[in-house]
Amino acid sequence: MLRKMATLRRILHVKGDVMCTMLLLVLFCLLLYARQVVLSSGWNRPELKLEIHGSTSSSRTLKGASGAKVGQESPTLPAGPSEPQLPPCKPQSKSKPPQSKSKPKGKSKTRRKNAAPTKTAGKPLPTMPPFDFEGYLREKDNRDFKLLVDQPEKCHIRGAEEEEEGGGGGSKGSAPYMLIAVKSVAADFDKRQVVRRTWGKEGHFQNGVSIRTVFLLGVPRNRTALPLWDRLLTYESQTFRDILLWDFEDTFFNLTLKETHFLKWVNGSCPHVKFIFKGDADVYVNVENILEMLQGQKPDEDLFVGDIIFNAKPIRRRSSKYYVPEFIYGVGLYPNYAGGGGFVMSGHTARRLSSACQQVELFPIDDVFLGMCLQLIGVKPLRHQGFRTFGIPRPSAAPHLQTFDPCFYRELMVVHSLSVPQIWLMWNLLHDPKLSCHNRTSPTTWPFKWRGRMVETEGEETDYGEKQVFVTH
Repeated sequence: MLRKMATLRRILHVKGDVMCTMLLLVLFCLLLYARQVVLSSGWNRPELKLEIHGSTSSSRTLKGASGAKVGQESPTLPAGPSEPQLPPCKPQSKSKPPQSKSKPKGKSKTRRKNAAPTKTAGKPLPTMPPFDFEGYLREKDNRDFKLLVDQPEKCHIRGAEEEEEGGGGGSKGSAPYMLIAVKSVAADFDKRQVVRRTWGKEGHFQNGVSIRTVFLLGVPRNRTALPLWDRLLTYESQTFRDILLWDFEDTFFNLTLKETHFLKWVNGSCPHVKFIFKGDADVYVNVENILEMLQGQKPDEDLFVGDIIFNAKPIRRRSSKYYVPEFIYGVGLYPNYAGGGGFVMSGHTARRLSSACQQVELFPIDDVFLGMCLQLIGVKPLRHQGFRTFGIPRPSAAPHLQTFDPCFYRELMVVHSLSVPQIWLMWNLLHDPKLSCHNRTSPTTWPFKWRGRMVETEGEETDYGEKQVFVTH
């Protein structure tokens, strides 16, 4: 009897273990089913991850503002988990996103529409426009902005300087021989400093001609990137007295506004200047060569010299920095224009351009816009081989020539795309009294020289394509 009781007890114990195991399996299946229901309701993590990727990638693309205030291009980088300043992650509804008119001012139109997981993930998304062209068209007539920082005495030369220049006390004698105008942005203090200490240094040069320099700036778009930027420019203006600051956003497509406002300033504050050099802060300029070129030129006649681009076609590729849609410019070719890295014009031409640029419809690329203004007043820009605003190609006559050789730069006027140390180095190399260019070894039996000097547009026309002419120094 006791044996039967023990056997029954063992059987009941085994059945209890089986029952517990079965109950746990049932609960596990219920949990799996509940998870599947939650995933199918649209709260899956992959979709949230894709939404975050869509938001961050648009914030890294070219930004634009409404109207004439449009954005500079920044490189598009893949979003990652350590990406700074991620926007807050909010569940996105499956309705269509609001139209561009409802977007806050200053945001890009490149935000992707409702990024959702698809099976064709490998298919590339279409490249969106660089900035809000429709907003640009709506507000492009807003072309008068307040001058926040002025230099009204910049072109007034008195005392000994006036006597050296032989002005005789007249208003025209008190104006500088050449005004250097440099496009800059608030954050590039180091670039302005190297210009002030090298090729943009104010003073007297050959035959006692006077040089004055101003820097052209707008309000920085990203004010948090440079705290107290306004205080910096105030101190800088008080110290150097060469800052011109206007109340428009300093963006790539607002360089046209910088062009029109500078010409207006010249017409009002420096009307008797004889010649003007206008360029970027990342160029090297041989001011002595420019002054030599201007000898014999009459400041009261039209003159416009630079690296002239002929037969340039509007770029329709959306990924390009210079993309312009057909509804903005429907003509097949641009007028002849000078590369914005640096060009020279007479004071007479600058005053005529000031009036013409008020009549020409604003165009988002400042170089082309100035070409349109030149076309309106009937001035043919002259091409000079010494202006290298697209860098220095290695000439076929001397393929082994070192393009950063100071003896090579000595024959040039303007060379674009140099860093701050390179500008400082080249200026000191060229002004070193020990510099000798006669005994250097050359890969050819004759010294390399640029062909020609100044030429008119006819007979020198070449197509402006996308050929690689840039040289990294």
